[in-house]
Amino acid sequence: MLISLSVKNLALIDAEEVEFGDGLNILSGETGAGKSILIGSVNLALGERADKEMIRTGADYALIELLFQEDSPQVKKRMEELDLPWEDGSVMISRKIQPSRSVFRINGEVVTSKQVKLLAEQLLDIHGQHEHQSLLKKKKHQEILDEYAGEKLSSILPSLKEGWQKLTGIKKELEEAGMDEAERMRELSLAEFEVQEIEEAHIVPGEDEELEKNYRKMTHGRRIVESISAACRLAGGEGGEGAADLVGRALREMTNVSDLDEELSGITAQLDEIDQLLHDFNRDLADYQERMDFEEADLVKTEERLNVLNHVKIKYGKTLEDVLAYQEKREMERQKLSDFDAYQEELKKQLQKAKEEMDKLCKKASKVRAQAAKALEKKLKQALIDLNFAHVDFQVKVLSGDAWQGAGGWDDVEFLISTNQGEEVRPLSMVASGGELSRIMLGLKTVLADKDGVGTLIFDEIDAGISGRTAWKVSEKLGVLSKRRQVICITHLPQIAAMADHHFYIEKKVTGGVTKTSISPLDKKEQVSEIARMLGGEEISRAALQNAEELMEMAKNSI
Repeated sequence: MLISLSVKNLALIDAEEVEFGDGLNILSGETGAGKSILIGSVNLALGERADKEMIRTGADYALIELLFQEDSPQVKKRMEELDLPWEDGSVMISRKIQPSRSVFRINGEVVTSKQVKLLAEQLLDIHGQHEHQSLLKKKKHQEILDEYAGEKLSSILPSLKEGWQKLTGIKKELEEAGMDEAERMRELSLAEFEVQEIEEAHIVPGEDEELEKNYRKMTHGRRIVESISAACRLAGGEGGEGAADLVGRALREMTNVSDLDEELSGITAQLDEIDQLLHDFNRDLADYQERMDFEEADLVKTEERLNVLNHVKIKYGKTLEDVLAYQEKREMERQKLSDFDAYQEELKKQLQKAKEEMDKLCKKASKVRAQAAKALEKKLKQALIDLNFAHVDFQVKVLSGDAWQGAGGWDDVEFLISTNQGEEVRPLSMVASGGELSRIMLGLKTVLADKDGVGTLIFDEIDAGISGRTAWKVSEKLGVLSKRRQVICITHLPQIAAMADHHFYIEKKVTGGVTKTSISPLDKKEQVSEIARMLGGEEISRAALQNAEELMEMAKNSI
């Protein structure tokens, strides 16, 4: 579960830390106090795009830290896959947001946002304020059904994706192969010419680099020889004035007196090393000078060979390796074009085989989806009844066929619902109101919670568009859910707040002309006062306090 959230220099937050508990954690406060900033900070820590304008005015950076305590096999496996340190089940995710860049860390190690997102999938599920609107999109329905189907389907999907890529690749190749005889002959002639031209270049990988090095040495040969000759005179011993002779004479002088003082022996040894190095240098320089002897014809020959290699590189690739790869590709195309009918026939056979393989996988996936759809219908219907739907008929329609075939199979999934007795089920987008969508999404979250094993669920105003008895039913559902998962919920409804195991109050204050958002845990008495405030009215009356206490007692006895 999420143990703590620490936020520094983010928007209106100066420095705040909140320690969450198990069960239901409620966050409440006046509108505009900054409740969503806190939930938004969790999203930022988990890789959501950050704008430098989010850094608090006057600060150089913003810092968000999330501390989890998790011992689930799924989290352990993901940490191992990402090769991240994991001791005693603690997972610390942090993000430092600077004007120029962001730095993510997991347990102290710098990571990418992609790695953070992959790990976050196993740690928590966040339901944003408007996420229930995604239910209006049919594409979301298949995502939800596939998530509910779990391992039975996820084990098939990679093969489906691979099969679809193979099938579409063959189709594309077959379409591109549709050319007339004249076009085929032109393509064949060009392929033969290009293959022959590259073959005649007799390419050896790396040859151009060696030739360029030799060519550079030859073209600067005179300058090199002049410098070497001068160096030989200065470092050698011609006329007795070269460095080697001078050092040799100095060494003899030092040797004559080195046994007279122990300190001079060490200095003489240094000079002896210099003398040996000079002799080695002069010998190596003389060898190089001998090798610098070349004919003008060598330069011409090197230049001509480089011209041949550069010509094919200009036409067929940046490097000789690229040119050889292009030659191999064109040779394959030449063979295809030479026996074009056989090539097309082979493609058709491959297409038929790929389609048969794809159809088998699609049928397998469709069967799993159909079974999962029936189970999801039953569970979600019960969840919606628990959420105060007086009458509800919910169906998951799964249509299958080539018309919808893609990387996920050939199924078209759509949620249908009827919330009034006597009415037929219709697409969700045509029936459900905003408040109903919120409850349907909560129902789905509770059903999926038993499947995915994620330890923490976060709801940002799941109570949108509901009130009265329905609000109480939503509160009960969150209470039941929080017995199996840690739940963190922002709410404006007293019925939901009354169910809290831990209650936090968020407020915005102006201190010294600076606006800041703060968060503080509430004790039992403070919780009663906050629920009374949520019940209405600027002034909290005795009746409101009594009502708040009754709500909390009802919540305690309802689950």
